[in-house]
Amino acid sequence: MRREGGETMAVVDYEVDGRIARIALNRPEVMNAINDELPVELAAAVARADADPGVHVIVLSGRGPAFCAGYDLTYYAEGNGSGEVTQEMPWDPIKDYSFMWRNTQHFMSLWRSMKPVICKVHGAAVAGGSDIALCADLTVMAEEATIGYMPARVWGCPTTAMWVYRLGAERAKRMLFTGDKISGREAADMGLVLEAVPADRLDDRVEALAARMASVPINQLAMQKLVINQAIEQTGMMQTQRLATIFDGITRHSPEGINFKTRAEAVGWKQAVRERDEGSWDWTANEELPRRNR
Repeated sequence: MRREGGETMAVVDYEVDGRIARIALNRPEVMNAINDELPVELAAAVARADADPGVHVIVLSGRGPAFCAGYDLTYYAEGNGSGEVTQEMPWDPIKDYSFMWRNTQHFMSLWRSMKPVICKVHGAAVAGGSDIALCADLTVMAEEATIGYMPARVWGCPTTAMWVYRLGAERAKRMLFTGDKISGREAADMGLVLEAVPADRLDDRVEALAARMASVPINQLAMQKLVINQAIEQTGMMQTQRLATIFDGITRHSPEGINFKTRAEAVGWKQAVRERDEGSWDWTANEELPRRNR
């Protein structure tokens, strides 16, 4: 069996084990929250696996207690990040679009890869982390893990737009109108992910699936993936993602988005996120929401 030594970039690990390339998000101290480097290194690791003639399958996972907790809000909400995710007014939508479109395309490297990608989710795959997980070809979750796009409530729009392609219109609306998090079991029952298994069986299930797929010739895997992907792409996926990326910028520069950013700076992002997710804050009036309206 071919086994290559692992390579550690700043925030993503890469190694090859026989016919399987293993990519792991590696910011465990912040639940693999997305910073400027992570999307770039993720795409570089996918490109390396794609170019390796010995790799048949890619397995994507996260180190530490979670798969990915979304964008690093200490950096982007309390601070402003190098991409200036909230600009001074008047804001430049193309500057914002360029920054977020690059990240979206880095996440979509999983989709575009000729090699099939299995995403293994434990802990949480939320907000931007769900964008990454749902770009994979197959997503397997621990039953107790969670997935959701909570910034749909304020300060975000999922730029990869994968919710509608995996769920259809009505269930995608149910998730994005509420910003709810759901368990791996609920996600599998809904059809959002391939399947959910008990946490102690997650590794074994993903390994069995990867091994089964790795026994198929690379050209066969690539052809099946291309046929299925093009059927979805023909519906206008890229145009949908462009619109979602533009809207994501607008959500961060709307009056409500500015109020969220200001609130995060004032009380810290953890409290601001709790108020957002609980539905206890009126982001338009910028005050506590009366209990009867929650």
